[in-house]
Amino acid sequence: MSSKHLLTRIRTLVRPGLQCPLFKNGCRNPSFLHELQTRDYSDVPQQIPAAPASNPLPVANSRSKSSLKPAEIKKFAAMAETWWDAEGPFKPLHVMNPTRLAFIRSTLCRHFGKDPLCARPFKGLKFVDVGCGGGILSEPLARMGATVTGIDAVKKNIKIAQLHADSDPVTSSIDYCCTTAEKLVEEQRKFDAVIALEVIEHVADPAEFCKSLSALTSSGGATLISTINRSMRAYATAIIMAEYVLHWLPRGTHQWSSFLTPEELVLILERASISVKEMAGFVYDPLTGQWSISDDISVNFIAYGTKNSE
Repeated sequence: MSSKHLLTRIRTLVRPGLQCPLFKNGCRNPSFLHELQTRDYSDVPQQIPAAPASNPLPVANSRSKSSLKPAEIKKFAAMAETWWDAEGPFKPLHVMNPTRLAFIRSTLCRHFGKDPLCARPFKGLKFVDVGCGGGILSEPLARMGATVTGIDAVKKNIKIAQLHADSDPVTSSIDYCCTTAEKLVEEQRKFDAVIALEVIEHVADPAEFCKSLSALTSSGGATLISTINRSMRAYATAIIMAEYVLHWLPRGTHQWSSFLTPEELVLILERASISVKEMAGFVYDPLTGQWSISDDISVNFIAYGTKNSE
């Protein structure tokens, strides 16, 4: 696929006219978005680095059997006990969670032919939350009726997630495992939807990671990946502002060179037999302190794709 054709494809994917109820007549549909964001399934209370240089498309390491970075595992293990502290290091994810869930609910309901406004639209469907952390995404997915498996390579994260889930009969059904996507592939596990939010920027081999996500997705199933664009705007906001000025995140949480552009992510997924159908951006409004879904994918963005028939 040529660069010109790929850019055209990206522009098509982020157009708000893809029959998504989050958009109406080419504009965001605020009433529908508000309805999804305010439902109680979310369970959300409510040194400066050197300037980056351009980074090429990540190349798979054929000798690596895992896409994990040991340093990333150690980093998140140190913060594991703060996952459910809505004012702690993971506050940005807690604040973003209702908006992420609104997109997931709308997109997957459309994909599986479900009513996004019913209480448990995902009943009977199997989801895996890859890199689940403390379970802040797994729990609302379970409340929406899905049979959820949450996996994370950090044992402390799984312990925290299980402890929190056990306090509610609905979420106690979540199957938490300290494992990796690659190991689930070896076990020949399959899921209707594979979800990996804010994970791919922390793995050593994005291409191999996406191959694993694809292998876990049932034929005709859905894959959702969110990450941060490797743009100068993302460097300024997601690293300089978030980590060094506003201290929303611990310094060193993100490495700009590990981010992927939307074009790179689409290409990697296409090579892994995932056809990207839609993209959307998540935009933060500092005046309201809220996130919203947008067609601006210059910083935070999410991709939804379908597994090609096997």
